[in-house]
Amino acid sequence: MTTTEARTAEAVPESIAKQVVLPEGHRDETALFEAYRWLRENNPVGVALVDGYDPIHLVSKHADIMEIERQPQIFTSGGGENKGFENPILTNQAGDEFTKSINNGSLRILETLTYLDPPEHTVIKDIALDWFRPGNLKQWETRIRDLARDSVSRLVESDGQLDFVKDFSIHYPLHVIMSLFGVPASDEPRMMALTQDFFGVADPDAAREDVEPLTPAAAAQQWAATIQDFFAYFGDLVDDRRANPRDDLATIIANGRGEDGEYYPRETAYGYFVAIATAGHDTTSSTLSGGIHALSQDPDLLRRIQGDLSLVPNLVNESLRWASPVKHFMRTALSPYELRGQKIEPGDRFMLLYQSGNRDADVFDEPDVFNIDRRPNKHIAFGYGPHMCIGQHLAKIELRIMFEELLPKLEQIEIAGDTKVIQTNFVGGLKNMPVSLSFAK
Repeated sequence: MTTTEARTAEAVPESIAKQVVLPEGHRDETALFEAYRWLRENNPVGVALVDGYDPIHLVSKHADIMEIERQPQIFTSGGGENKGFENPILTNQAGDEFTKSINNGSLRILETLTYLDPPEHTVIKDIALDWFRPGNLKQWETRIRDLARDSVSRLVESDGQLDFVKDFSIHYPLHVIMSLFGVPASDEPRMMALTQDFFGVADPDAAREDVEPLTPAAAAQQWAATIQDFFAYFGDLVDDRRANPRDDLATIIANGRGEDGEYYPRETAYGYFVAIATAGHDTTSSTLSGGIHALSQDPDLLRRIQGDLSLVPNLVNESLRWASPVKHFMRTALSPYELRGQKIEPGDRFMLLYQSGNRDADVFDEPDVFNIDRRPNKHIAFGYGPHMCIGQHLAKIELRIMFEELLPKLEQIEIAGDTKVIQTNFVGGLKNMPVSLSFAK
């Protein structure tokens, strides 16, 4: 189809739009994944018209997400030359107006990779890129394994009756991240509270006491307040690492310098710290919990992996596809384009639905089946293109080591009550999973 023959995108049914766009729609995963399926099969880049939100193209197919992600010069994350005029995270209109009201008219509330486009994105990413390469991360594997063994040992010493999410999976990744930062263990409770505030902005159970939860701008207010709390903590960390450099990730980030030899603005370091402390924590926790939940439904698969731990990397990849803890990022068109036969105009906004792309039958056979034997497993849980997650190799190492240490200790995994997912359309997964664990003798 030529550009002149391209058609204008059609609106999707209101029920589908609300299920996908609204945070509360993500509480019911059965209905959510049915909505994703409807989009993929009927209107893959349709427009969602939801009261209180700008019109949004819902991008549900794996190939279309990749097509957009690989072209940041056309589909901007943070606004292109007009930095800060678009939000890479979906927020309602009231939330965006609140952010602009406290941030000099800009939506760029964090100096972090999510809000940047190349070439600025490339320059800032390079500050820590070498540290996150697989070759460098090998030197940290012993430390990560020690943390995993310590967590598993405490678990095995328990009676096996616990909430796997609240009592186990959210703690291990935080231990790892804080250890790599060089942050004392005594500060972990503070970081735990902040990371839960950060991604729980739309969940009533995670609301801050200093934010009125029923206002349209409540999520943005909680987001902004939590960011300021992070800045207060990480400001001291930047000062310390510049005065007393160490062999840790915090030192690499705090001492990043531009071509002129001067330190990058402190806000750049803050943005890095916030992104790693939050995304590196909740995404890994959600994937670990999702993988364990899947194994609880298939005891034969658990036994198979226990008998051959070389299968663990496959388990990690399928758990990432299955959980897809990063549910979306937003992009905005900077120039006319044609996508799947539809006309795209400058200013059109796109919600990239990674969860949906990871269940696309055009890419994955039996996408709704948990299958560690997928070859290849082309999941996009870490995104794609220039914005592909800088911490993906670290996350895979954390998950591999934990599964290697935990699975041999388990005799049985039994779900012991109702599970719930966090109310969010951004980053999240299971927020509780009561289990009864039996341990191998």
